[in-house]
Amino acid sequence: MFFRRVRPREPDFAERIQALKDWGFQVVPQSDGSVLVFRDGCRARVRRGPGEVPEVDQVGRDLGGETARLVDAGYQKFWLTPGGRRRPALAEELKALHAFEEDLREALGLTSLYNTSLGTVNAYHRYDRLRDRQNGTSL
Repeated sequence: MFFRRVRPREPDFAERIQALKDWGFQVVPQSDGSVLVFRDGCRARVRRGPGEVPEVDQVGRDLGGETARLVDAGYQKFWLTPGGRRRPALAEELKALHAFEEDLREALGLTSLYNTSLGTVNAYHRYDRLRDRQNGTSL
C-alpha cells in the first residue's frame, strides 16, 4: 500500500550487546546472564530487562576489580567500593565516567534524561549532618 507505515525494528538484547563492542567497550559475559562492560577505567553491569530492553546497573570506576560507586559527601566526591575502600574522585575520572555513561546509553539505544545529561550522577549522598545510627558517628 502507498501509505503503509513501516514499524521500526527493536534490536534484541544480544544485538545491543554487540553494538557495545562496536562502540569500543570491552564486554565480559557473567554466569547470571548479565554482562560487565569496561572502558576508560569505568565499568557497569548490564542486565536483560523486560521486553529485551537492557538495564544498566552498578556504574562506577574499576578499583582493584571492584565497582567503586560515586559518593557525594557534601564537600567532595569520593569513590566507595563494596569492600569499604574510599578514595577521592578526580576531575578527569568524573569526566570519563560521564562520557562512559552517555556512550553506554547511546550504544544500547536507551533514552538519556535531561538531569543525567548535565553531569555525573551520584550513587549515594552522605552529608556531614547525617549520623550513623549504629555507632553515632558522622558519615
